[in-house]
Amino acid sequence: MRSTVRTSTIRGIEAIPVDVELDVSSGLPSFSIVGLADVAVLEARERVRSAVRASGFAFPNARVVVNLAPGPLRKHGTGFDLPIAAALLAATGQLPSRIVDGCTLVGELSLDGSVRSVPGMLAHALLARETGVLIGPVCSDGAADLEDLEYRPLARLGDLVRDRSSLMPAAASIAATEESPSEDMADIFGHELAKRALEVAATGGHNVLMVGPPGAGKTMLARRLPGILPPLTADERLSTALVHSVAGLDDAAPLSGVRPFRAPHHSSSIAGLVGGGSPPRPGEVSLAHNGVLFLDEMPEFGPASLQALRQPMEDGRVVLVRADGRIRFPARFALVGAANPCPCGFLGDPDRPCTCPPGAVGRYAARIGGPLLDRIDMYLRIERVDPARVLDARPDEASWIIRERVVQARERASTRGLGQTASLTGTALFAACRLSPEARRGVERAARAYHLSGRGITRLLRVARSVADLDGLPRVDRDQIDEAIAYRFGTGGGSLGTCP
Repeated sequence: MRSTVRTSTIRGIEAIPVDVELDVSSGLPSFSIVGLADVAVLEARERVRSAVRASGFAFPNARVVVNLAPGPLRKHGTGFDLPIAAALLAATGQLPSRIVDGCTLVGELSLDGSVRSVPGMLAHALLARETGVLIGPVCSDGAADLEDLEYRPLARLGDLVRDRSSLMPAAASIAATEESPSEDMADIFGHELAKRALEVAATGGHNVLMVGPPGAGKTMLARRLPGILPPLTADERLSTALVHSVAGLDDAAPLSGVRPFRAPHHSSSIAGLVGGGSPPRPGEVSLAHNGVLFLDEMPEFGPASLQALRQPMEDGRVVLVRADGRIRFPARFALVGAANPCPCGFLGDPDRPCTCPPGAVGRYAARIGGPLLDRIDMYLRIERVDPARVLDARPDEASWIIRERVVQARERASTRGLGQTASLTGTALFAACRLSPEARRGVERAARAYHLSGRGITRLLRVARSVADLDGLPRVDRDQIDEAIAYRFGTGGGSLGTCP
């Protein structure tokens, strides 16, 4: 007695189709699984055996062999429980084969027969759209809300005997919802220049490093950046939710249009930041896809971990090379870093002297490294706010007001049809800027004075283009170039390890 049921396994952020082939034959009672299965898949034998009996079905007293095809593909996870159980019931005649024919089944089984969700349900659902039907656990994520997909939720294994006429249609679409940010810019008193700079960064998706003494407000500013970002677009919602689903996180927030904000601890490993492990899982840079990655106390991160960010910052993706192939994770994010100017935190402070020993400041600044610093568009010196300004408690602009300006600026940028400003390069960047003669001379002088590389000039122009979008200007003039230079080198900027 044989049967075949369709399922899938996760590789990177994609679901790869797998056929569960099951054979029941005479011989000594046994239950074996072959086909490059990991430990979690092999443990399905005990879960399936108990779930089948607890659901009122009979487990055959025979030789049972399960083959997961294709054989060379590594299979992992507990999502094979439900398809293995369904193949067993179909092979023994306890389940009509028409119920599972042409369907993709994914789900973990409890010992009492209940069906649980597994990481990556959204990826499984995207693959299942090719067949049109997905049978899986009752879940509240986006897997059940995809267009062109019929989703059949199962609370228990016994629900499989229901007729396919009970299939639940998917929702018409995944709609974005407006959510008020929990942390508002109006709660921050002062820091007008920093707020303006973050507004520019939100417009173009630029990388920012804030340097200042402890308690000046660097973290408060960074945590309010998501509140001024526009909601995710339809394509961004799906791609962001897919990464979160594969990582086993709730994908409800990205599906509703909320941009991710990730703030890993400075003890994070390289695999924790950029991804890895066995099986490979997305890291923090991928979980921040289409959102913000905030590195607080940036020099305290391991130098190797920080340098691993260089390639994702340039390419917008992470490529992990393993013996069995290459795995890609999306990682298009805006980096926001916060750092003290020196180990004691008071280098350049007008009120408190720096107490760091000779050489300590240089070693502290070198932990980030020049190549990574060259990939940061804006440097902001954050000073302590006057106590009188704090005690006055006069609220400034709310985040939603700033967000409206950012949305309008991004709409202006979208009319050019060249993509996001932070990713423009080459002829597309110069076509977007349309530099005036005065602006061109300003860029040349800045490049020679500050020894800018080609990458440095590109990033300077990107920031200037974002400033022009905020100002509603079709081309970049000298004023926008000057403001972009100020964010990187002037009074608005403050490099790590130096006085303002």
